[in-house]
Amino acid sequence: MLLARVEGNLIATRKHPSFEGWRLVICQPIDLTGKPEGVPQIAIDAHGAGMHQQVVISSDGAAARNAVGDQKSPVRWMIVGIVDEKEPGVAV
Repeated sequence: MLLARVEGNLIATRKHPSFEGWRLVICQPIDLTGKPEGVPQIAIDAHGAGMHQQVVISSDGAAARNAVGDQKSPVRWMIVGIVDEKEPGVAV
């Protein structure tokens, strides 16, 4: 799991059938101070995260495939929570 910030929506004229009905967002992994860390990831979002909102993303592909209901789906990342607040010094 990674702490990330939603940086935008992904619009696709064609996408894998397992993504039908799912919102795809661009998530930039960040450190605890909010600085970017690594490359952005595309995640499915069932929680309705807003632009620039901090989220927790998971790379558990099996769980993501279960969520979309297709074991052959190319999905890997999904938002598993929206961060309301963080306690100082507590890692996510």
